[in-house]
Amino acid sequence: MNSIPEFGELLAGAKQSAVHLEMRDRYFSNPRFEAWRRGHRVDWEDRASWWRPFHDDVAAAVSRGVSLRRARVVSEPVTDYIRWEHYVTTANVKAGELVRWLPRRRTADLLLPGCDFWIFDGRLIRIHHFSGDGQWVDKELQNDLSLVERCAAAFEEVWARAVPHEEYEIQ
Repeated sequence: MNSIPEFGELLAGAKQSAVHLEMRDRYFSNPRFEAWRRGHRVDWEDRASWWRPFHDDVAAAVSRGVSLRRARVVSEPVTDYIRWEHYVTTANVKAGELVRWLPRRRTADLLLPGCDFWIFDGRLIRIHHFSGDGQWVDKELQNDLSLVERCAAAFEEVWARAVPHEEYEIQ
C-alpha cells in the first residue's frame, strides 16, 4: 500500500472494533512526558487542558458503537515512561477507551508479535516500528488476513490475562 492513512482516518472508518497492543517499556520522549517528569500534573477537571484531537477521534468512534481496547505489556518495576503512561491513561479512559495492563513476567507462554499494532475491524492492521531507544521509525498497513488473525489472537490472549486500568497498581 502506497500511502498509509493516519490513525484518525483509520479509526473513522472502523465500524465495530479497534484494538491496540503496546509492548515497549519506553517510547520517544515528548513535551508532556518531560513536563510530568518535572512535576507537572494534569487537572482532570479542566478537560480543555488535556483533551487532544486523539480523544475526539476515540470519543466519536465509541459514540458510533466502535469498541476500543488497548493492552500494554510492561516490565516491572515499570520505567518512568510507563509510570507516566499509566497516569495519562485517565484521558484515554475518559474518552471511552478500555485499557488493560499485563506484566511481562506473565507472558512467557504467549506467542507475541515483535511490533506494536492497531487492528481495525479484524481486517486491517497498522504496524508500528520503533528504534531501540523508542524513537518512531515507520508504520505499515497490511490486510493479510492470516497476519491479522495471528495478531488478533495474540491481543486476545494478552487481554484475557491483563489487569483493567483502574485495578492495575504501578510497581
